[in-house]
Amino acid sequence: MQSYADKTVVITGSATGIGREMARQMGNEGARVLICGRRLDRVEEAVEELTAENLIVAGTACDVADRTQVEVLADFAEAQFGPVDVLINNAGIGQDPTPIIDMDLSIFRRVYEINIYGTLNCTQVFGKRMLARKVPCAIYNLGSENSVFAAVPSSHAYVSSKHALLAITELMAEETPDFMDVGLIMPGLVVSEMSQGLGMPTDQFVSRILEQLRAGEFFAVSHAYNKVRIDDRYAALARAYDTYAPRYDGDNEYDIRHYLETTCVQA
Repeated sequence: MQSYADKTVVITGSATGIGREMARQMGNEGARVLICGRRLDRVEEAVEELTAENLIVAGTACDVADRTQVEVLADFAEAQFGPVDVLINNAGIGQDPTPIIDMDLSIFRRVYEINIYGTLNCTQVFGKRMLARKVPCAIYNLGSENSVFAAVPSSHAYVSSKHALLAITELMAEETPDFMDVGLIMPGLVVSEMSQGLGMPTDQFVSRILEQLRAGEFFAVSHAYNKVRIDDRYAALARAYDTYAPRYDGDNEYDIRHYLETTCVQA
């Protein structure tokens, strides 16, 4: 989507941090932005602040882990601004690092309720409405550098949830029509409540990300040093394959994609 001017945008978890700055910058581009979050007082603060900047915004409380609340959110957005063009699944929570052997699995469940099931709830509720209209639209998921390597030691629930979002977003991009843009936003350490004020300035990060989304990129990236971590991971994988499962002629015989494509063609 080359421009967000005159588009209706819903950003979850947007009362603070990255979501709030995305609302500001997309609003400055001419978008109508619906802000939401679990804390109504913070949502109202964000709406008041951005309205004072002459942006077109509205806000409401929503816990994305609750499917009913997401349905209400979609109805509210349409009542305020009309059909939704862009959904940004920004809502997410972290965790205190804990060794996996000692970790209370209720932490896993809570992180997944927000980071995974919350994203799925919003994607399905808003996505069905977007696809029914058959006009240009977009869904962007907030992944992380943790989607492609383990950046935060002992943060098993958080890191694995961001790995899962990579897979979900990649598969979704394959199965949706061309008029729907799908992308994964991949912050590293960015100033927010979660980062306790540390990291890349939020406005700098969002500006860099929006440039890539407007260009139709699937991966929207930010932190240059991530390339070192990514190269380390895939170099280790490549060494393992080169040593124990080297390439040979016809080695696609056990490749699942090759098998599925061949089967579909024959059918």
